[in-house]
Amino acid sequence: MLLVSSSRCHPHGYLEHCEEELRRLFHGITEIVFVPYARPAGSTHDAYTRLARERFEQMGFGLRGIHEFDSPRQAVEEAQGIFTGGGNTFVLLRDLYANDLIDPLRERINSGMPYMGTSAGSNIAGMSIGTSNDMPIVHPPSFDALNVVPFNLNPHFPKTKPDPTHRGETREDRIGEFHCFNEQPVIALYEDGMLRVEKDDVTLVGESDAIVFRPQSVVESISPGIVEI
Repeated sequence: MLLVSSSRCHPHGYLEHCEEELRRLFHGITEIVFVPYARPAGSTHDAYTRLARERFEQMGFGLRGIHEFDSPRQAVEEAQGIFTGGGNTFVLLRDLYANDLIDPLRERINSGMPYMGTSAGSNIAGMSIGTSNDMPIVHPPSFDALNVVPFNLNPHFPKTKPDPTHRGETREDRIGEFHCFNEQPVIALYEDGMLRVEKDDVTLVGESDAIVFRPQSVVESISPGIVEI
């Protein structure tokens, strides 16, 4: 798996900063199934798929939106590889449940099918979506996610300190609130951060550090390399 914080990282274009890892993940694959359910900024499935298709074709891969298949479940069961784009995690998870895709997607990933997510698409790889930054604009039947890694993710973690006039909770506060009720670690990724998952090994790749949050306010900054969960 490749779990990417953001599909765009300044000053790069769409998926440019993770292209090397993307090519490594999908090497030898001719067509990728794209899951556009997260619908960033309310885009349609067709419009989001066009964006992804154009970029993947530039890299030599075919890509087809999951909504373009007669059976989304069959598309997952037969996919060579899957890419799930970012957007709203609650909308994404709701539609995965509605199309009965949670179990087949989990089974395919656990059996070794290459999977890539960006932002919301990375969130759903975790144990739950309880550390998403998104607004709960719809009601998925559960916050339980794919649970193919033993932690939660928090993408788009800010490197800069909050505006000193800001009086709301910080991102650290929010994750601390999460740990009042949940035990799993949370890996917070900066915009250019990404995790490569190979069997039981989780590796932070790229140039940036990341932060691991644990219960009882245990916070650890980690450098690129193997992540100790």
